[in-house]
Amino acid sequence: MRPVHDLPVPKGEWQGAGGCGTLAGVDSGTEMMVAETFVSIQGESTYAGLPCAFIRLAGCNLRCGYCDTPASQTGGTPRGIDALVREADTAGCPLIEVTGGEPLIQDGTVDLLSALTGLPGTTVLLETNGSCDIAGVPPEVVTILDMKSPGSGEWDPMDVDNLARLRAHDQVKCVLTDRADYEWARDLVREHRLAEKAAAVLFSPVSGALDPGALGAWIVEDRLPVRLQVQLHKVCGMA
Repeated sequence: MRPVHDLPVPKGEWQGAGGCGTLAGVDSGTEMMVAETFVSIQGESTYAGLPCAFIRLAGCNLRCGYCDTPASQTGGTPRGIDALVREADTAGCPLIEVTGGEPLIQDGTVDLLSALTGLPGTTVLLETNGSCDIAGVPPEVVTILDMKSPGSGEWDPMDVDNLARLRAHDQVKCVLTDRADYEWARDLVREHRLAEKAAAVLFSPVSGALDPGALGAWIVEDRLPVRLQVQLHKVCGMA
């Protein structure tokens, strides 16, 4: 863990030791600390391109070098779970994603996910950074497990046991900074037979650091059973 985790923790921010902790100042199970809610195009995963209602929870236990949502690492506004579910329902999207920050550092996240799965005609996604145990995620939810590469600076906190907890409909994402990260991810896929365990394995280049074409060429050269992924929402100039 980085020294920033040992700094004093303001109200509503992450605190704890190890890969996951808790949030201070939150009424566990009834309130969530929320960075933002919005509707946009789903930019990642096999659901890319679909309209999606996003619930971005605040607080994160990691500090990835390429983080593109640093504002969600701390702070947030308390919101009740019932209110969040009503808002997601009103959005009228076929897809709902709970993301962060790191959602699973909040005790109420599993309750939120369970409530969202009760909305008819919707698919619920959870994007989580791989450091928190996913065993308690409701079975109806599609987990997008973002395993942090060495180039992120946050490989050490990853809970590798999560790879054995994947369900057949879950997906694994690896965000890669360079060739060394690619080789690490390639070996991870092969060693843990991820293409057999998950519905999809997604390799995504860090914008401005790794050329998508180069990453695609490496995937083809190795005949690796993974998908090249770019952030479609950014390609389209959307949030």
